[in-house]
Amino acid sequence: MANTDSGRKPIKRGAGRRMVDGKNFRLADEVRYILRRAAEHDGRVVTIGQFVLFSTETGDAWLLDPSDQLAARLARDGDPEPFDIEENETTFTIDWKGRYRIEGAAFVYMDRETGRLATIHGYPTHKLTQMR
Repeated sequence: MANTDSGRKPIKRGAGRRMVDGKNFRLADEVRYILRRAAEHDGRVVTIGQFVLFSTETGDAWLLDPSDQLAARLARDGDPEPFDIEENETTFTIDWKGRYRIEGAAFVYMDRETGRLATIHGYPTHKLTQMR
């Protein structure tokens, strides 16, 4: 769990990558933003405190915790995937569906429930490795 303040500052949406002050955000707002980008097949990377959200030109979107290599797929091919994030004024919880690692240009994801391993190419792994 992480703490957030209830106050919120406007965030300018720019091209490519952006950083959001970790104490002035609502995670649900940032998830909706990255889902809209994925639906438009618009590749973006957003960092929020310890978290990274990204969308791809193929319509995928993910929420990552690089410090623990946790991952939650938010969208696939522009369509939202089921995920669970609960948020209130001061805390939030995330149902992490799996773990990830980056091997060169490959994004490797292991689903916690099924144990299935997926190797995905074409993600912005060079940007994601800078976020660790």
